[in-house]
Amino acid sequence: MIFLKFLWAFLIGGLLCVVGQILIDRTKLTPAKILVGYVVGGVILGAFGIYDKLVDFAGSGARVPLSGFGNLLANGTREAVIEQGLMGALTGPLTAGAAGITAAVLSGLILSYMTKPKPK
Repeated sequence: MIFLKFLWAFLIGGLLCVVGQILIDRTKLTPAKILVGYVVGGVILGAFGIYDKLVDFAGSGARVPLSGFGNLLANGTREAVIEQGLMGALTGPLTAGAAGITAAVLSGLILSYMTKPKPK
């Protein structure tokens, strides 16, 4: 049922966001450290194949947050090492994440031309 897929995506993605917000509010960790923690957590869970099970269950609710980006890097590295050997460890993460990185850079560039910065 499609409604349940949307519900689980919303709940799991929301839960990941809630955990991040709690870490921001209750700890002295900076947002940058929390973001890095999410990416590294996604890499570690992806390396052991745990995050893929979460993606199968929650879909984009697990794929879109930063932990999903970490999982993408881990999967890209794994696949590239199988195909290219040790050199794949260097090229795999960039190849796997190229589309998302390009979209982020281009959208940032386009928006920078569409807006004007305001002095404080």
